[in-house]
This record gives sequence, structure tokens and C-alpha cells, in this order.
Amino acid sequence: MPVTCNSKERTLQANLIGEVDHHGAKEIMRELEQQIDRILPRELILNCSGVTFMDSSGIAVLLRTRQRMESCGGTLRVLDVPAQASKVLRAANLQKIISFE
Repeated sequence: MPVTCNSKERTLQANLIGEVDHHGAKEIMRELEQQIDRILPRELILNCSGVTFMDSSGIAVLLRTRQRMESCGGTLRVLDVPAQASKVLRAANLQKIISFE
């Protein structure tokens, strides 16, 4: 599975693993949406340290996840984005609307 989740209180941590491409993005979004709906977190921490490749599908995942979190009153933080994925996300200027650490 390209995403594993765990939660403590109202903080959800999701760890992305492998490729975030067209096929993986669908599964990632499905899992994130289920976890957000179940937990209703105040904060979602998306750990990208395990990402080996990301294309524009990763942009869509982050935008949809951010929108989903805002709709339930929560925030999104993205951690440990590898260099290749960082180039993709910076090209879309996502650092202006999403917190990257």
C-alpha cells in the first residue's frame, strides 16, 4: 500500500511510500479520504520521506487533501519531501498554500 496512517488524538499522520503517479494517487486519495472522514483530524501530517517518484498526480493529491482538511476545519503539513518530488511541487508553487517542512 502506498500510504500507511496512524493517529493520536486528533492528529493524523500519513506516510507515503513508493511512487505517487496516476495509479498510486487514486489509492492514496481513497485511503486519505477514508481516514479523514473517520478521524476528523485537526491536523494531517503527510510524511513524504518514502516517496521514490512523484509526477503531477502528486500535486492533485496535495491539493485535494488540503481542500478536504480545510472543509473539516483542519490543517495540512507536509514533511520530508525528497528532491525529485520537491521539484514537481515547487514548479506548481504549492509552497504558497501548503506548509512544507
